[in-house]
Amino acid sequence: MVFRPCVSSVASCVDEREESAVRRCVRGILVVLALCGSLVPAVSARAVEEGRAAPVPLERLFDNVAVSDDSSPGEADFDGSGASLSARDLAAAGWTPGRALTVQGARLTWPKRRPGEPDNVRAAGQDVRVTGRGDALAFLVAGTAGTEVGGPGTVRYANGSRSGYRLTAPDWRTGPLATKAVALPHINTPGGQLAHSVRLYVVTVPLLPGRVVASVRLPNAAGLHVFAVSVRTATRGWTGSWTTATGGYAAVGPWTDRTLRLVVHTSAGGPRVRVRFDNTFAAAPVRIGTATVAVRAAGAASRGTPVALSFGGAEGVAIPAGGQAYSDPLGFSVPADADLLVSFHLPGTVTAAPVHGLAQQRSYVSEPGDHAADGAAGAYTSVITRWPLLAGVDVSGGPGSVVLLGDSITDGDKSTVDANRRWPDVLARRLLEQSAVPRYGVLNLGVSGNRVVTDRYSGDGVSTDTAGVSALHRFDRDVLAQPSARTAVVFEGVNDLRWGTSAEQVIAGLRELAARGQARGLNMLAATVLPCEGETRCTTAVDAERVAVNEWIRDGGAFDGVLDFDEVVRDPRRPSRMLPAYDSGDHLHPGDTGLAALADSVDLRLLRP
Repeated sequence: MVFRPCVSSVASCVDEREESAVRRCVRGILVVLALCGSLVPAVSARAVEEGRAAPVPLERLFDNVAVSDDSSPGEADFDGSGASLSARDLAAAGWTPGRALTVQGARLTWPKRRPGEPDNVRAAGQDVRVTGRGDALAFLVAGTAGTEVGGPGTVRYANGSRSGYRLTAPDWRTGPLATKAVALPHINTPGGQLAHSVRLYVVTVPLLPGRVVASVRLPNAAGLHVFAVSVRTATRGWTGSWTTATGGYAAVGPWTDRTLRLVVHTSAGGPRVRVRFDNTFAAAPVRIGTATVAVRAAGAASRGTPVALSFGGAEGVAIPAGGQAYSDPLGFSVPADADLLVSFHLPGTVTAAPVHGLAQQRSYVSEPGDHAADGAAGAYTSVITRWPLLAGVDVSGGPGSVVLLGDSITDGDKSTVDANRRWPDVLARRLLEQSAVPRYGVLNLGVSGNRVVTDRYSGDGVSTDTAGVSALHRFDRDVLAQPSARTAVVFEGVNDLRWGTSAEQVIAGLRELAARGQARGLNMLAATVLPCEGETRCTTAVDAERVAVNEWIRDGGAFDGVLDFDEVVRDPRRPSRMLPAYDSGDHLHPGDTGLAALADSVDLRLLRP
């Protein structure tokens, strides 16, 4: 259609009768032809672009049926062998058709399709319409090739730019439980239902900062199934003030018609607040009835009347298995370096819940009834020392956050209970008392007993072990999904070494963490492993492996900076052990003085990306 003016100009000139008019027309034709000629390359390129099908919503591309009714398993064939997901199992997990799910900070929608209808697309280079501005693109996926599958794809932005990504999906039968979004207990087959765990995954890939996504081209990867895709926007405009990591899915209570009042300590302050509940590792939904937030006065008593939180305009929320729930933004002045009370009523019976096992902080459980709005402490008659379900408190605006990925030393084991003397707490106070660098929020993602490369908790089922999945397996959920994360500090390895993992394996794990964080634009710092001579498992051989890990960290190259915590606390006369003044007494964990020394040693300039 671009050439039509050129053709019409020539045709009109033929109709001219006067010589002078013909000459004028010819000169005009030459100008038009020159302009048309200059447009040919652009027109050709545009024609190639326009020759490709325009991006369409993912659901218009669905070409595979993954879900069947238990009574009609032959209606679906997810894996090419007649096997499929059970609609009943999905409903029991809260994954009902059209349900909005939030996982790893990304809001995705489970396909609004009946059992037996196409509900996913087999990735084969299709162009999918996706819009929004955020930090990552999230895919709800699974593989059916018997192993991890994936390949490269392309993101197109509204300004015409592009970026590449690589998407991989674990297998629905054999992939790791530690990183799953949800696990279901059965497989439907034409020959009957099998008792076999199957998994679905949420995988995120980075986006160019600040750009509006227009579409995404899926990989061309046999066996890679995509159920949903969206831009993750939940982290924009917020600073993390407090968080904790889920270490396992543990037996609790049981609690029926009880209110939990959890005490958390802020780092950054702000004029608005939202809280996050996580149902990570769960097999069933959990119902939050009402929820409130208040500044703590003392014990379980609030300073003023607790203020109600809402969820999508409702007073409560049901959180699907493996999902999260963010409260609506609330105009509430959150003070920095202060205790908050987050209270929530559990109207049903809860026998197991995602928990952070070592809070080093007493929280409270009420007598029967909804006591979330109580300012007084009278109804809260029981004490707990874990944080169930609650996973984050964010404040609006602010400079972003520093994420500390660690084990029991970061978790505050052996620090004074109820005193907020973990080294992340001391670091947060240092940031608040200076102006040389931004006053970042400090997020403590320490998990007592955690390791770099080995899972302590398998990632599925009720367990007494709350030492978590490995740092490698929880990195996406606990670090990359945090709001406005700027810097991450990795301070782990001693538990791996004490339980037989080699220095070489720990180094490989640390190198992978550094690369994954840097690929998302994070400033990645590593802390050296502390000496622990005198603790039962800290043998001479273990110390030699520890020294090797620390030498690698100090040599640099993988990380953007180093916090030499080993040098801070070791005894100069005997470097394999801590200085007695810093030792809590178990020779593995620093006490309050040692933890403060770690925080005081941090060069705050390293926290600025």
